[in-house]
Amino acid sequence: MTPHRPSSGLAVLTLGALGVVYGDIGTSPLYTVKQIFAPGHVPLTPDNIFGVLSMMFWSITVIVSLKYVMLILRADNNGEGGLIAMLALASQAVKERPVLRRRLLALGIFGTSIFFGDGVITPAVSVLGAIEGLEVATPGLTHYIVPLSLVVLTVLFLMQRHGTGGIGKFFGPVTALWFVVIAVMGFVHIARYPSVLGALSPHHALIFMWRQPGITFIALGFIVLCVTGAEALYADMGHFGKRPIRLAWFGLVMPALVLNYFGQGALLLLNPEKVGNPFFEMAPAWALYPLIGLATCAAVIASQALISAAFSITKQAIQLGYMPRLRIEHTSVKDIGQVYVPFVNWSLFICIVGAVLGFESSGRLASAYGITVTIDMLITTIMTFFVVRYGWKLPWALCIAATGYFFLVDVSYFVANIVKVVEGGWFPLVIGAAVFTLMMTWKQGRHLMADRLRDDAIDLKSFLEAVFVSPPTRVAGTAVFLVSEQGITPNALLHNLKHNKVLHETNLFVTVKNHEVPWIGFDKRSEIESLGHGCWQVTLHFGFKNEPDVPEALALIRNRGFHINDMETSYFLSRDIVVPTIGSGMATWREKLFAGMHLNAAGAADFLSLPTNRVVELGSKLEI
Repeated sequence: MTPHRPSSGLAVLTLGALGVVYGDIGTSPLYTVKQIFAPGHVPLTPDNIFGVLSMMFWSITVIVSLKYVMLILRADNNGEGGLIAMLALASQAVKERPVLRRRLLALGIFGTSIFFGDGVITPAVSVLGAIEGLEVATPGLTHYIVPLSLVVLTVLFLMQRHGTGGIGKFFGPVTALWFVVIAVMGFVHIARYPSVLGALSPHHALIFMWRQPGITFIALGFIVLCVTGAEALYADMGHFGKRPIRLAWFGLVMPALVLNYFGQGALLLLNPEKVGNPFFEMAPAWALYPLIGLATCAAVIASQALISAAFSITKQAIQLGYMPRLRIEHTSVKDIGQVYVPFVNWSLFICIVGAVLGFESSGRLASAYGITVTIDMLITTIMTFFVVRYGWKLPWALCIAATGYFFLVDVSYFVANIVKVVEGGWFPLVIGAAVFTLMMTWKQGRHLMADRLRDDAIDLKSFLEAVFVSPPTRVAGTAVFLVSEQGITPNALLHNLKHNKVLHETNLFVTVKNHEVPWIGFDKRSEIESLGHGCWQVTLHFGFKNEPDVPEALALIRNRGFHINDMETSYFLSRDIVVPTIGSGMATWREKLFAGMHLNAAGAADFLSLPTNRVVELGSKLEI
């Protein structure tokens, strides 16, 4: 199956990109300036305001416009983007260097794990930041902010199982309205203090950094908040294409963000006392409640985009072998990419509720925000270097020039955010580290299982030759034996012969292989080898964004020497029970963790889209 991108016009795709791609970065004005000038951070002086605004403008320009929009979007993997797509590109580029490839894979999986930590902070800080407008509108309602935030988040996560097909069409228009509103708010205040536009000049940033290096270091840790969500530009490239994403950025998103940030700066230059919440202080009193409502909608849309991304990344990680099979539900009959993963949904919800109750304000959450963002930005830059050097074969000097500057910028922001670990940054890092441990344990455990199965395996061709010396009774129909390795005899076949003493008329030994490319077309889906006596060895190939549908793939090859009648086909699976043992392999606690993950993994039948009424599972124990 090839990637499906809507054939809609450019305007429709651009509007859709606004709702999905730019929700996160679009809600950053709610808390960024407020957090930079919060007590104990950057002193509120006119020179500091100009310096900070200049640094924000050039951060947006360098990190988002130059790095992501102009460079990273070029590194597409068959039209797809995102850290897993970049990881696949980088690992393929260095496949002749196995040690480097293993290190890049570990680095990429760590970045993917850290995303889940970011996925907890983003909805919490966005929704809290929106509802904190009540502090400005009606200070007496301040103590309702946390409960209202929890209500909004609870409703959001309850909606996930129904999909976003019905309301998703409103995301683009609502987000577009949001950007227009924040642009107008900023423009009004810039008109009252037009000299604030002088901060567009980089010399204000340079002077600020030269005169106050210590304050600059603190400021960098919060200025990075204005570029959170930049990864979404690349991650959602496969849904919309490069041109709509670039058009939306330069045509509306970047101008609106710059106008709003500079408008907040103008407000603070005229009224420094409004530093408590400059975003909502920009609005006239009559517009506060509508603005709070619109901000909450924008925060929900930003959160929804991130939750959907978590579901998609989980599905891709499962197919790449880094996560156990989880129950995945499709929420749309038209868009195969719309999925719902209950375990991920409620795990995120529990962590987000913990974040809201534990931090209680967007300001405290913003202190925890940034470290995971900068880690992912840094990893993306490193991966890009290996893609342009070893994948695109560009000269060393050009590769270093193309990525070296961004690397230095990313490192600067990362170092500035390290100090925030003790202020709450540990929270998303702990979540990311836990996910990374689970993913690497699962991957290594699967390798150990494969090695053990290979050691104990019987060669399939030799076994069939021995069987047909004195053939068992043949029965009508087709038996499909799912086997993890080509050329080995599946335990399900051994058990079937031992207990039932029969062999089907047609026998397919099917191995499903997932590859580090997003899509593999139907023309390259299968490989077939005849083993004689009505037996065939079949290999099915899927990309990490393909839907692993085994019956559909087999239906495409039914005229290649055998006939498959769906109603006369049985699927035989081996259900192994993992038994941890002391000795070689992983640490005992990791082996026990892997055994538990393996035991609780969703059945292969559902994951491979097998008809449940024609599946036979035969179990065995496997020591690792």
